[in-house]
Amino acid sequence: MIDVSTIGFTQTTAEHFFERLKSSGAKKLIDVRLNNTSQLSGFAKAKDLKYFSWHLCGVKYIHRPELAPTQQILDAFKKDKGDWSVYRYKFLKLMDHRAIENKLHKDLIEDSCLLCSEAKPHHCHRSLVCEYLNGKWGSQLRVRHL
Repeated sequence: MIDVSTIGFTQTTAEHFFERLKSSGAKKLIDVRLNNTSQLSGFAKAKDLKYFSWHLCGVKYIHRPELAPTQQILDAFKKDKGDWSVYRYKFLKLMDHRAIENKLHKDLIEDSCLLCSEAKPHHCHRSLVCEYLNGKWGSQLRVRHL
């Protein structure tokens, strides 16, 4: 089994976020956002995350935008208040087109924590990344949402 966690940074404090990350046992924080520099991200901007995750938690920061939806898919869901099932279908299809299961080494995902902005894992793409990889890798991921 490959242990992987997921975490979102909205609707939480930096203290609560980093305490959850630290207690997860993750060795890598994999940022699966398309845009990791937004001013709206607060403590979760790439440069800050890289510093804080390492110095507070001993966790290496890695940005993997190929694990994010395209801006068009994001906008159709977020800005245009699109349907989750359509978003899910389009993003799963995109990951299949990108063949991410062949471009990611399982050791990168092992003992990692996938990060996106959503507070809950129910309607977020970090969960879809795990779902997709589990389908391609024969349910080898043991996923824990922080």
